[in-house]
Amino acid sequence: MNITKTLDAKGLACPMPIVRTKKAIDTINSGEVLEVLVTDKGALNDFAAWASKGGHTIVEQTEDAGVLRFLIQKA
Repeated sequence: MNITKTLDAKGLACPMPIVRTKKAIDTINSGEVLEVLVTDKGALNDFAAWASKGGHTIVEQTEDAGVLRFLIQKA
């Protein structure tokens, strides 16, 4: 899967990772993939709800060394 853009939101607390993700996803085209890196554990629920509401798809979600990585395909 090709990543179109990466957003590093590590160290930011809710709601900033979602706010920055919305701004970043607005800059890519439908079908493209945004990679988001976050450390806020609340992002697990936040991203699932946000993606569902916006029609976007979380195609991959992983965690490594306390960093959550989301690959989000724009609707």
